[in-house]
Formats: sequence, structure tokens, C-alpha cells
Amino acid sequence: MSRTPVNRKKSPANQGKSAGARRRLMIWLTFVTCFAIWAGYTFLVQNAQISDKSSYLAQQQTSQQDTKQQLEQLKYEVSRLKDPEYIGQLARKKGYYLPEETPIQVEGAGN
Repeated sequence: MSRTPVNRKKSPANQGKSAGARRRLMIWLTFVTCFAIWAGYTFLVQNAQISDKSSYLAQQQTSQQDTKQQLEQLKYEVSRLKDPEYIGQLARKKGYYLPEETPIQVEGAGN
């Protein structure tokens, strides 16, 4: 038995459907490509902004820690200034004495 070749030429009606399907596919691929490019660009821009803001936040947190440390130091100094004995020590260092005190001055050991 011999087979007769089947004519697989497309009719004009089938060619129109095929061309329309290809056109829709190309439009869809163009849309998807444009969307992917836009999404990638947006991701990169936002990633850069997040990086910048993260470094700024780290600087601010370091600054906040320094400020808290200075605040604690100042609170400690204020609490010491409320102590009359400490104020007396500061006054003696500056050369002030109470009326009943006699200052004792020590000369240098090398003389």
C-alpha cells in the first residue's frame, strides 16, 4: 500500500488565525518584558534607597548611644555636685578654704 501525501498547506482562514495568535503572543510577551524591566528597575532603586537609609540609621543609632553615654556622665556629675564634701574638694583644688581651716602647702620633693 502506498500512501498519498497529505497536502498540509494552510488555508487562508487558518493563516489568519495563526497570524492573530502570533500577534497576541507578541503583544503579551512585550507586555511581560516591559513589566519585568520595570519591576527590576524598581527593585534596584528601592534596594539602593534601603541601603542608604540603613547606613543613616546605623549612624543615628551610634550617635544616640554616644548621647546617652554623655547624658549618664552628666547625671553622675550633677549627683556628685549635690554632695557637700565633693564641693569642698573642688574648692580646695582652686585654693579656697573654710575660715577655720589652715592650708598646708607641700613643696616639691626635688628642691
